[in-house]
Amino acid sequence: MTDHKHRRVPVAVVGGGPVGLTLALFLDWHGVESVLFNSEETTRWHPKGSTEGSRTMEHFRRLGIAGQIRKLGLPDDHPTDVAYFTRFSGSELARLRMPSAREAMEVVARSAKIDQVPEPIHRANQMHVERFLFEHAKSRPRITVRFGWHVEDFVQDAEGVSIRAIHRSSGETGLWRADYLVGCDGGRSAVRRSLGINFRGEAGLEQRYFGGRMFSTYLYAPTLYREYLGQRRAWQYWAVNPEIRSTLISVDGDNEFLFRTRASKPGEPPDDTTVAESMRRCVGADVDLKIVAHEPWTAGMALVAEHYGDRRVFLAGDAVHLFTPTGGFGMNTSIDDAANLAWKLAAILQGWGGRRLLDSYEAERMPVALRNTDAARRLAANIGDTDVDACIEEQTPAGQSARQAAGLMLSQFSEQFASIGVQLGARYDGSPILPGDAAAPADSFTSYTPSSVPGGRAPHFWIDEKRSSGSSLFDLLGPGFTLLRIGPRAIEAEAIIAAAASMRVPLRVLDLPDADARDLYGCDVALIRPDQYVAWRGNTVTDPEKLVRLVSGH
Repeated sequence: MTDHKHRRVPVAVVGGGPVGLTLALFLDWHGVESVLFNSEETTRWHPKGSTEGSRTMEHFRRLGIAGQIRKLGLPDDHPTDVAYFTRFSGSELARLRMPSAREAMEVVARSAKIDQVPEPIHRANQMHVERFLFEHAKSRPRITVRFGWHVEDFVQDAEGVSIRAIHRSSGETGLWRADYLVGCDGGRSAVRRSLGINFRGEAGLEQRYFGGRMFSTYLYAPTLYREYLGQRRAWQYWAVNPEIRSTLISVDGDNEFLFRTRASKPGEPPDDTTVAESMRRCVGADVDLKIVAHEPWTAGMALVAEHYGDRRVFLAGDAVHLFTPTGGFGMNTSIDDAANLAWKLAAILQGWGGRRLLDSYEAERMPVALRNTDAARRLAANIGDTDVDACIEEQTPAGQSARQAAGLMLSQFSEQFASIGVQLGARYDGSPILPGDAAAPADSFTSYTPSSVPGGRAPHFWIDEKRSSGSSLFDLLGPGFTLLRIGPRAIEAEAIIAAAASMRVPLRVLDLPDADARDLYGCDVALIRPDQYVAWRGNTVTDPEKLVRLVSGH
């Protein structure tokens, strides 16, 4: 590879799934150019995860695309409930009620000014979101999209990374030179393997249901709603009986579904006839089906990479953590990776960030991956290894009693679907770019406690009554640091402004004079990072230069 033949770019991203696309969009938002390589010509058209968590939607809001993402997925009035049945044509056992997209936004419209969920969870299948991100990335002038290009190899040195990519159709070779490369190329990441980094953790969960090798099947069932589920609509349907236990996820609220089954022969590919028969057993009737495609996965997987990169090459998303789909944490944890890494790369490339910023990426994100993969695995064990009475389908007093007992048990699994603590509560305690402070709130999967203790998401606050774009505190936090002066007693900010200016660290000052904001934060001033995490808090800034050097990685 000779340098004069290379096209130069600050960041090369390998892998055009949702994390690679979002990383490129965040780099663009921070003013950094990137090239995005993906072996396939376009995004994959197969349903995967259907959950955009509240934090992910906050990231999309920051990119200005949350409203467009909310137009994807189920119809506005479609319930997002999780419903359990003996069979889809049989008795309903339990229902975990959750709002439709319209109802969720109506809650936001009347929320209190210190409400912590400006962007509710959204149910849109990943294939739709991924396709939108792809089209949006192509419209951004700082993103060079190279779908259909396979990264054949790369070599890093002290000054950057040299990359050789081949166009899959034409065989054309392209040479690139990047300051940094990020592997977002999935669980079998070639970038990770090239670095010699391995996974550690639990490779799967063996249990009778939702254990071991599984398949997700994309299928059409054009009469299922009309004949069986039209008056019992939900987002996710479970068949729970002694014979079979599987899930069906509505993709479009009409005739497209994602059906999950355990592999009947773990070492062999799925058979259409066998999967169709499993679906009919779940329905309890000979329903009309058309199978489109299958995709394998492993239940209970909880793997995290030994490292998140090496020198000028970093990893994000499935390349560093693999989840069981339970809880929908995989893509959302990956989007958080992108948000964390993007501002740090931008800071280095723009000359105001210190090397400790890049060291902090692994230090901050690895503990979150360990936490979230463990949460997903435990939730998979909850639902997959529970017993129901053999007489649950009988129309007898014993059957009725069995259904009531099963319903009571199943109604306790709501934490799998309402895990606001997992979504908003990830913390970076112990990070090398954060000062020590008071103890953080106790971690919880199911609840979130806003706190200004450095290392957590900045507590949210509505600054006016409109509850619209521009009304959220998060709408006012830009690509640099933000110094919040909170409450009626505004402190002097000139010293910290001067310290930031001397180191070329971007900083804006934002006044929040509301007393409720002061009560929420519990301090007069808070420094918010570019990823909307609290970097520091206090009532006075005693050593502004030391503070700015610390939080900017020097």
